[in-house]
Amino acid sequence: MVEFTTTVGFEEGLHARPAAELVKVCQKALADIKIIKDDLEVNPKSILGILTLGAAHGDKIRILVNGSDENDVAKNLKAFFNK
Repeated sequence: MVEFTTTVGFEEGLHARPAAELVKVCQKALADIKIIKDDLEVNPKSILGILTLGAAHGDKIRILVNGSDENDVAKNLKAFFNK
């Protein structure tokens, strides 16, 4: 399992456009992925899940990746949040 914390850097937070891009990244993964903000845990392969987080610019989120491709998935997610 790979676990890391990142900051939402998108000026508008995780609104519809970046959420849709994140879903595309996550749906390519074989691994199970969870994003946690405060006490809310969501599946980022669902755009509704991501939007439910209400993650705003500057918010810290925790990401858990577990599966055969977890290292590659974590690398891709880190790149996504750092662009």
